[in-house]
Amino acid sequence: MKVEIFSDVVCPWCAVGKRRFEAALGRFEHADEVDVVWRAFELDPHAPSRRQGDYADRLAQKYGMSREQAVAANERLTAAGAAEGLAFHFDKAQPGNTFDAHRLLHHARSSGSGLQDALKERLLVAYFTEGEAIGDRDTLVRLAVEAGLDGEECRAVLAENCYAEEVRGDEREASELGVTGVPFFVIDGKFGIPGAQDAETILGVLRRAWSKAHPLEMAGVPGEGTGETAACEGESCGV
Repeated sequence: MKVEIFSDVVCPWCAVGKRRFEAALGRFEHADEVDVVWRAFELDPHAPSRRQGDYADRLAQKYGMSREQAVAANERLTAAGAAEGLAFHFDKAQPGNTFDAHRLLHHARSSGSGLQDALKERLLVAYFTEGEAIGDRDTLVRLAVEAGLDGEECRAVLAENCYAEEVRGDEREASELGVTGVPFFVIDGKFGIPGAQDAETILGVLRRAWSKAHPLEMAGVPGEGTGETAACEGESCGV
């Protein structure tokens, strides 16, 4: 089963959603047969490599709210993150353009099993907890190496504009699906989950998608072909 997750590395709800998805996956009976793919989505495609200014002020300006409202929103997000084991430090955040980060995530996907998720995790923690400059190429290469990727390969990817079309392809697909906010989960191309839903909700959709892809096959049904209905015989009861 394939789970595609559209998200951005500067989206706090995407970090929360990742934790909740992981909690759901940990309880899913067929977790070892799930292929998780992180898909690109830029919340601000026109952002500079490093954006200056106060985080709360930028949030207030973007969403047309007061600074007090922005601070309160950050506090609520910090509490939501803490409930999932995340430490958000918005006062340290250094926002910037995430296009290069998404290109490296595509490279990680092609480089080996588990590397894309490892890089996604490293980028989220680096941005929200450690205050790393998410749009700086040297920083990105260092974080990628820490996640298990080859540094020289990552430098070449960034220098040569590799995976640019793949990132744009993700964004086109998100637009075609009507995705306007992230995280957004697509399960087996049939089920969509908008937002950072709770783990129980995600688990329910995973199970539903699995059942749809693997319908129950009846074998050795008593009375089949005779018009008879079995009562309580063997290990099951007929109605």
